[in-house]
Amino acid sequence: MTGAGQSGDGTRGRRFDVPLTVAEPDAEPARRNGHRLTADPAAVEPAAAKPTAAAEPAAVSGAEPSAASGADPAVSADPGGNGVAEGQPGGGTSRSVPDRPADDWDRRVAAGLAFLRKRLSGDYEVDEFGFDPELTGKVLHPLLRLLYRDWFRTEVTGMEHVPADTAGLVVGNHSGTVALDALILSAALHDQHPARRFLRLLGADLVFRMPVVSELARKSGATVACNPDAERLLGAGELVGVFPEGYKGIGKLYSDRYKLQRFGRGGFVSAALRTGTPIVPVAIVGAEETYPMLADIKPLARLLKLPYFPVTPTFPWLGPLGMVPLPSKWLIEFCPPIPTAHLRDAADDPLVVFNLADQVRETIQQTVHQLLERRPDPFGP
Repeated sequence: MTGAGQSGDGTRGRRFDVPLTVAEPDAEPARRNGHRLTADPAAVEPAAAKPTAAAEPAAVSGAEPSAASGADPAVSADPGGNGVAEGQPGGGTSRSVPDRPADDWDRRVAAGLAFLRKRLSGDYEVDEFGFDPELTGKVLHPLLRLLYRDWFRTEVTGMEHVPADTAGLVVGNHSGTVALDALILSAALHDQHPARRFLRLLGADLVFRMPVVSELARKSGATVACNPDAERLLGAGELVGVFPEGYKGIGKLYSDRYKLQRFGRGGFVSAALRTGTPIVPVAIVGAEETYPMLADIKPLARLLKLPYFPVTPTFPWLGPLGMVPLPSKWLIEFCPPIPTAHLRDAADDPLVVFNLADQVRETIQQTVHQLLERRPDPFGP
């Protein structure tokens, strides 16, 4: 397509002034495009004999004519015959043309097809744990972004406490019947961290025994919650996320909401001590209201080999619709890191491990209370 400032042969950014010649001095005044063009025989000479400044083609589009020449502004070579003058509305060539919605859609489709082709051909990389950063960043996180940003209206503070490019152990409170808090924390940290860091979650054994869930967990960077895997990830400089409450946290009743459970034996502390990695406590408020557990049918849980069988205001009464989370307001705050490098020699000391785990737990509990004061209405804006 050619437009103002573009010739029919594809030349852009040039304008051509065509000198006018008169066949006879006393001929009838010529007309072009409805405009009368007068010619003075004394002023008109062959272009080869006496070139004038007005007859020279403008070298650069948009150049102003010489004031001494008295010539009218040059008319751009417009294949449509519009005669748009340079400097008039629609006549400039320096104006950038915005991308059309169709072009943007074409690029999205092309990128999607290229991504699908790579998946089908196996032309992508995963690390030793099965982590696929491309799939996580382009497919999983965009889906989670709809939840944490639009549905839960999540506010994240304290991101400056998360290491920029070194290892860190992120320890959070666990709640909500379904472990959405771990997924939301992972996506929010990646989106809002200046370095767009991925959080490598440590999951329970049950997660990796479920056929589809296990594969997605591996692809998103999760691994089994055990000290050897945690130490390998921390030794490689990764951000590792752990929820020491485990099933006791996500499986507690709504009447016990925001009361942190026991942190187990403190295995996460030992991993941090052995690698000298700082521990970053994080408090999450909002997950308790997504699936409020009113009761736990233990016989049914044992029959299905589940840690608990929840009864919520919507499940199992509404069937699959009961899995839709309630739109509670979420607040996430990262606390100042707790250094461990000076305690590396005490990694096997139970007293040191217990005291450090208790310090992390108390930090998270106090921060949860502060966030609850900031959010008086669980379903507010």
